[in-house]
Amino acid sequence: MTRYRYGPYRAGPDPLAPPADTRAALDALGRSVIDGDRPRDALRRLLHRGTDGLPGLDDLRERARTRTAELRSLGRLDGTLERVRALLDRAVSQERAALAAVGGDDAALREAELGALPADTAAAVRRLADYAWRSDAARSSYAALRDLLRREVLDSRFRGAKDALAGTDPAEMARVASMIAALNAMLDADARGAHTPDDFDRFMAEFGDLFPELPELPDLPDSADSPGSADAPELPGSADSPSAAATPGSLGVPGSPTTPGRPRDLDELVDVLARRSAAAQRLLDSLTPDRRDTLLSLSAQAMAEAGLTRDVQRLGDALRARRPDLAWSGAEDMAGSAPLGMGDATTALADLADLAEVERALAQHYPGADLADVDEDAVRRALGRRAVDDLARLRSVERDLRDQGLLGGSRGRPRLTPKALRRLGATALREVLGDVRPVAAQRAGAHSGSDPGPSGEPTGSTRPWSFGDERPIDAVRTVRNAVARSAPGAPLRLGPRDFEVAEAEQRRAAAVSLLVDVSYSMRQGGLAGAAKRTAMALHALVETRYPQDAVQVVAFNDHAREVPPKDLVDLAFEPVQGTNLHHALLIAGRHVDRHPGFTPVVLVVTDGEPTAHLERDGAASFAWPPVPRTAELTFAEVDRMTRRGAVITVFLLDEAPGPAGFAASLARRNGGRVVHAAPERLGAAVVLDYLARRQHP
Repeated sequence: MTRYRYGPYRAGPDPLAPPADTRAALDALGRSVIDGDRPRDALRRLLHRGTDGLPGLDDLRERARTRTAELRSLGRLDGTLERVRALLDRAVSQERAALAAVGGDDAALREAELGALPADTAAAVRRLADYAWRSDAARSSYAALRDLLRREVLDSRFRGAKDALAGTDPAEMARVASMIAALNAMLDADARGAHTPDDFDRFMAEFGDLFPELPELPDLPDSADSPGSADAPELPGSADSPSAAATPGSLGVPGSPTTPGRPRDLDELVDVLARRSAAAQRLLDSLTPDRRDTLLSLSAQAMAEAGLTRDVQRLGDALRARRPDLAWSGAEDMAGSAPLGMGDATTALADLADLAEVERALAQHYPGADLADVDEDAVRRALGRRAVDDLARLRSVERDLRDQGLLGGSRGRPRLTPKALRRLGATALREVLGDVRPVAAQRAGAHSGSDPGPSGEPTGSTRPWSFGDERPIDAVRTVRNAVARSAPGAPLRLGPRDFEVAEAEQRRAAAVSLLVDVSYSMRQGGLAGAAKRTAMALHALVETRYPQDAVQVVAFNDHAREVPPKDLVDLAFEPVQGTNLHHALLIAGRHVDRHPGFTPVVLVVTDGEPTAHLERDGAASFAWPPVPRTAELTFAEVDRMTRRGAVITVFLLDEAPGPAGFAASLARRNGGRVVHAAPERLGAAVVLDYLARRQHP
């Protein structure tokens, strides 16, 4: 009979996890570039912020900070000392009660011996090592104390050892000693280059049960229970122990953040043991000097009684030599009230070290930072499998953008490809068209549909299709032609000569000039992104819906220049003085002249009045406040536009009297109009005006 075992998938990234949304990633990347970031910085921002459905590095760091706070609230680090003292006091009390019941000189001598016990816990425990107990209950309590010490000390070095040593069978203790000796021998062989994978397999076959399979870390809940509100469970070892210590999973913190499964080779085993050994040392550093000395003395006694002192010291030295990069010193602050045993406290400190490492790597605050630097195993230990999957999806973002031809350039200097720019233009247009209806509702008689539709109304007639035709295919006539050409009973096959397109009334094409103010005041006022999106949306609209139109984007500050479509996303708002609308209108006039018979549409986006003009030698002349010469030359170009039949619409982004007065004068002189546009509605206002001008010149 075939049996199947189901469990967490551990062979790599979750195969059922949804892929990263490259469309959303590109849109987020594009928004950052449009807002002025370089592609490299925009990609970094994307990885940190993430997108809808894809957590970013900042989200992962927040999870790490949340888990760190929860671990720090688990409890105090001196729980073992508290447990040992309580068991010691109980044993002494039980012995005194028995002595009082029997009386006599011997009882008096024993009572005196108990009364002379040192106040130091370690010294008292050592003094009682050879004491002949009269009380069976006291003898049992003292045995529980020694058993507790042995299990906690070993658990602080080997996670899960206290579970393996839950009983008091000497054979089990001997087996632990054999395991440590075999491990030391294996490390020595590896140092000589004599270790083989078979050696490790034999070691795990014999002692693998002493390295219990570690649990997968559950995902961090959205709102963890308050650690202080849960009752701390009793530390295993004594059913009636006088104090309690909590395990990491018991106080509202999801289970222990460790790598699931047993180590697969010697390097993984060394890594697990070295991190735990380093955490045990930091546990000692975190205690007060007197408590540290007491715990060290108690630990030494426990190891000496088990005959493990030399081998454990040798193993610790070997682990430290192999992993000197770990934090082998340093104190940690714990804020909880529940007492933690040595094993649980060591686990908490090891987890805190992992979280600190992960948070530093996720911050990427160092030259040459790369997501490949983030240790996936550390993320798994610290944050669980879901975080590993999120990290894998983040790593795939740049790769997917490159594989789909959306990102080019080198890793250090990425750039958006023409394909990406077309998609960004389509996205900008989609966002703008979403705003068209509410803007149109405020303008009676304006084009109110979010879909402008094709140019020209269908006439009902058709004509044969020819290469390059952009008219819609007449499906009925096309299929009819194929049927007429095909033999009876033969499969229907469409050929190029079967296609016919629907004819439409030809509308007059438009010569569109969008003049965008790129003076530094636009960037300072937070208007640069809105202006870029508007230019990209208008270009995408013309390219996809009205390809017969001729669109031109002109950027102007102290000088004006035509901006090719591929450069719209990188449109620079430079820190130069001057708003040279005069030069921009000159360039727009040449565009209109190159397209005779087209309906001229001139759209101006600005936040100020002209402060610069072009001299005869081509130099720009700037003056603030504006001089009459600047206004004179600018209005002369406005008059030339008027004679060409071009109506100018000014989209004014500043309500100050100077710009408003100039725009009103321009509109009166040209017969155009002024639109006071909010930045978030600029794209919709420009698109609506373009549609209205080209359809009703």
